[in-house]
Amino acid sequence: MEKNLNAALSPPHAPKLQELAATAICGNDITSSCLYVSALAIIYAGQYAWVSLLMVSGVLFLFRNIYGEVVGALPLNGGAYNALLNTTSKQTASMAACLTLLSYMATAVISANEAMHYVHHLWEGLPVIYATIVLLAIFMGLTIMGIGESSIVAVLIFLTHMLTLTLLIVVGGTYLVTHGLSIMQFNFSQPVEGGIWRALFFGFAAAMLGISGFESSANFVEEQAQGVFPKTLRNMWLAVSIFNPLTAFLVLAIIPMGEVAGHENALLAYLGGIAGGKWLSILVSVDAALVLSGAVLTSYVGVTGLVHRMTLDRCLPQFLLITNKRGSAYLIMITFFLLCVSILLITAGDLGALAGVYTISFLSVMVLFGLGNILLKIRRNRLPRPVQASGLSLFIAIAAVLAALVGNALLNPAYILVFLKYFLPTLSLVLIMLYRIRLLRLFTYVLQHLAKPLRKLIPLKSYSLKRLINEIQSQEFVFFTRGDNIANINQVMRYVEENEQTNKIKIVNVLKDGEEPPHKLIEDIGVLDRAYPDIDVDFVTIHGHFGPELIELLSEEWKIPKNFMFIGSPGNRFLYGLEELGGVRLVI
Repeated sequence: MEKNLNAALSPPHAPKLQELAATAICGNDITSSCLYVSALAIIYAGQYAWVSLLMVSGVLFLFRNIYGEVVGALPLNGGAYNALLNTTSKQTASMAACLTLLSYMATAVISANEAMHYVHHLWEGLPVIYATIVLLAIFMGLTIMGIGESSIVAVLIFLTHMLTLTLLIVVGGTYLVTHGLSIMQFNFSQPVEGGIWRALFFGFAAAMLGISGFESSANFVEEQAQGVFPKTLRNMWLAVSIFNPLTAFLVLAIIPMGEVAGHENALLAYLGGIAGGKWLSILVSVDAALVLSGAVLTSYVGVTGLVHRMTLDRCLPQFLLITNKRGSAYLIMITFFLLCVSILLITAGDLGALAGVYTISFLSVMVLFGLGNILLKIRRNRLPRPVQASGLSLFIAIAAVLAALVGNALLNPAYILVFLKYFLPTLSLVLIMLYRIRLLRLFTYVLQHLAKPLRKLIPLKSYSLKRLINEIQSQEFVFFTRGDNIANINQVMRYVEENEQTNKIKIVNVLKDGEEPPHKLIEDIGVLDRAYPDIDVDFVTIHGHFGPELIELLSEEWKIPKNFMFIGSPGNRFLYGLEELGGVRLVI
């Protein structure tokens, strides 16, 4: 074993993303929101839209430390799904994953639809709905061909977008100086329906769409260089805090509020046309089409990675892992495309409905991420982390997001039904996969007790179902123990029994040269083997050094994926970061 271990060195890692490239990939998503969130905020908050957007910036500031603590302690891809998978049950993590999938779907549809609306601003004969479907199909084809996120292209789009927004603000400011403040005075003198606080509340709820994409960086943290992740959070917060309120303020200063709703889908291009002329309107439209298309690509890549991870964890059907000659899991992308087209047709491209569906799913993910932070503090307090969110800031942030959820539900109750039409079937599919052993056993029982004439009409036989159950449960799991007491190992056994569909687990004790396994540990495992008759417990001792090389070697030798290997929470003295262990999960 030790001889093989020395030869089983991991291959060199691909170059990690630096600050600009990582910021660009997630920044294209979150900064594209200013192209449509200004209109939504003005419709609900009127002249106080820019204040609502500043309130959103304050909430996002609190979430910087929340995300920084969770991802700093668990620096693995997967966002909220990964956070909850390592702090709570697989069922709870799967719910967060379903919400994330739905938010990716709504992001792709909103971004593609908005991109085509901005193109429509240049070419009025463009059929927006059909063009949106074509754009979604193009990116499906590109991802199937294996063309994923290109950091160089992402950087070029991001820098172009930042320069365009800066130019729009400078030209808009110049327009105000030369044309006076009469429109702004008129807009700000209008009565506020329901009062200022009502306007701020509902404006804040609608404006929370402006931070869509903030979670993107957590979904590819493993590809980022050391220390880059918190910088991406800071950079996204700065971009949202500067551009979103400023663009909304400029709209209110230059365009009468009564005209906003009529230009909701391409508001900034309309603003550019008034402030700078046709050239600026064209530039904003082209920039919008580019950056929103970049957000579509981000959605495809993000959802592919998340679904692939969920499928490996046996939360989704295994046929989704089928790949083409280029190694792309094309069935994931085709399914995602079909779901995007269906939600586009159901909502008829209505930005409000799409935004409502997205906001509910996205805000729910943020709430669950906050829950993951609380569980991390309680259950994984030994894990080292670079920053910590205070209890007060955590409470305020979660309360603000819940308030935004309530606000969106009150604004558009009908959108909840659209959201549930997609969330419940997705969640049901995942729950069926997680509980399929119990369902198969129930069906086997029913089949065995049916009358013979009825049994002959059913193509499945009870012995076939039993064989399928055994095949599913044959996947083995591993827990690396340092000689934990029986209470800790019992906790692991309970977790496996409640969350994983298996009847085999290896308890592995890694020893130094000359060490002998604790006799009490051997006795304790014998007790647990008898206490869990449905799970075959195999105790294995290995002399060597516990680390990434050993995990890699055992994973290949035993044919057990690393995400089916568990460890307890490491402390500050542990030599490796969790990201170096290849996806090993925490259970205690």
